[in-house]
Amino acid sequence: MIIPMAGIGKRMRPHTLTVPKPLLPVAGKPMVQHLVEDICKMTGEKVDEIGFVIGNFGKEVEQNLLKVAEKMGAKGKIFYQKEALGTAHAVLCAADMLEGKTIVAFADTLFRGEVKIDSSKDGVIWVQKVEDPRPFGVVKMDKQNVITDFIEKPQEFVSDMAIIGIYYFKDGAYLNKEMQYLIDNNIKDKGEYQLTNALENMKKKGTKFTVAEVAEWLDCGNKENMLYTNKRILETKEGRKTTKKSENSVIIEPCYIDETASLKNSIVGPYVSIGANTKIENTVISNSIIQDGTTISNSNISASMIGSYVQVEGKQDSLSIGDYNQYKN
Repeated sequence: MIIPMAGIGKRMRPHTLTVPKPLLPVAGKPMVQHLVEDICKMTGEKVDEIGFVIGNFGKEVEQNLLKVAEKMGAKGKIFYQKEALGTAHAVLCAADMLEGKTIVAFADTLFRGEVKIDSSKDGVIWVQKVEDPRPFGVVKMDKQNVITDFIEKPQEFVSDMAIIGIYYFKDGAYLNKEMQYLIDNNIKDKGEYQLTNALENMKKKGTKFTVAEVAEWLDCGNKENMLYTNKRILETKEGRKTTKKSENSVIIEPCYIDETASLKNSIVGPYVSIGANTKIENTVISNSIIQDGTTISNSNISASMIGSYVQVEGKQDSLSIGDYNQYKN
């Protein structure tokens, strides 16, 4: 499995100034961990290796990613993408892993739905119907759900079946060859080396790609989408957890509250995730993500994302605060 995740996450600032976007927590786990766990469930086969394609994120981040792979019984590998040159270039950074059956999953893609991989197919591409297909790569299909066309970010309507960023390939080496062809011949679309161009070339040479439609595509591209994704995951039993350190407080489920977090004289929930060693006192919180080691007191907040080691006091607002900040009246 290859997880490209080298983007810097500009739309998620200030939260991505200190933490890469795929490691931001949703319902108590980093985004990328949710993705890896969900894909491992649907493979039907053991995933032996997981490669993470990253930027210069630092050794601590790399160690955390390797632990994500280890939890799934797989060997983790780190690869580097030094320039953002497109989706095909990102996958090709992990060329050493492009052999045999291969899954590619871009790290800001979370999904819901009982999707199983049919490993006998040449390739399977995960899609969902969208209202506005212009920001996405889309596919056209025949009556047998075999893909007839790939179109990258169409400005005129051709299809509303958007590629969500998860792919299965029966022959990783063949994919490697077609992506390298784009690089060697400087074939770009909208200024970048696009994975869809490699797929189009494979299709023209006889590869049959089919689609798997997910029940729900959970985007994590900005604060509002992150909070919605947090809500949807918390609505499953797997997403819930509650601290035992609660004094004179009310928890309105569903919530994820780390067992080391503490609540005092507060109302928390619904749809709240609270990280380790965070303290909430005399506060009302709903529909929010609070990270580790933060203290919030005498506040009433909702629809908020608050980072780690933050101090908030006396605020009534929808907040977006990065790590190591103070926000007080």
